[in-house]
Amino acid sequence: MLGGCGSLSGAVRTDSALLAESPRPAATGAPAAADAEPASDDGSPAVPMIAQAEPPPTEKPEPAPTDKSETEGDEEYDPLEKFNEVMFEVNRQLDRIVLKPVAQVYRVIVPEPFEILIANGFDNIAFVPRAVNSLLQGKWGGATREVGRFLINSSLGIGGLFDAAKYWGIEKSREDFGQTLGVWGVPPGPYLVLPLMEPMTFRDGIGRGVDAAMNPLTWVGPSIWISLAMKAAEMVNDRALNLELFQGLEESVVDLYSAVRNGYLRRREQMIKE
Repeated sequence: MLGGCGSLSGAVRTDSALLAESPRPAATGAPAAADAEPASDDGSPAVPMIAQAEPPPTEKPEPAPTDKSETEGDEEYDPLEKFNEVMFEVNRQLDRIVLKPVAQVYRVIVPEPFEILIANGFDNIAFVPRAVNSLLQGKWGGATREVGRFLINSSLGIGGLFDAAKYWGIEKSREDFGQTLGVWGVPPGPYLVLPLMEPMTFRDGIGRGVDAAMNPLTWVGPSIWISLAMKAAEMVNDRALNLELFQGLEESVVDLYSAVRNGYLRRREQMIKE
């Protein structure tokens, strides 16, 4: 960066010097012929004199003022970065050693078309948080779509295994309570990574707890162990569907932690604005 700034200032100084040394054009009202000038004492015509303004002294261009708020806005709010990086690596190793091998075996047992059916079923059950958060954000159309999708997919989609509603152009919303808090003006707070969990901000962490309380899967069985087993099955199924995606991301990104953090925060910001 310093080299780039030095090259730019050098180019500006060079241009200024060239402009100072170049001859300036004569004024429009100056005489054009030598015989129009008065003669000197010895009878010889005087040499025409054309006044030239002295070139202004070259000044070193001052750098444009930097907007401090813009500079600070480009930096992600991550005061727990050291802790987060350790937790991110823990999750990465758990994925490499445990989750990814289990998902690979699962992919052999359960072909991809059936994985999509299972994912549709989990998604259909989780319509309640999306519908409620649409209402809380004043998105009445989104709430109506969610109820309509649930009714269509639960009946024509055989319990939600097939996304029949999409053939009517009824797409699902992406609302959650973290977005609702953002719409209400609650700041995101620091970025946070915890073991066995997706990245989040403090605001999104609160939102996930509220969404989990509204999700029927949380209360599907008589014990917490059945709910945890359902959540684990959803996690493995989702990981199996994204084997190639995660593999390509790890191979193409140098600083994976920063890429995941920045991508997550940008996406959440965009979703709140939608």
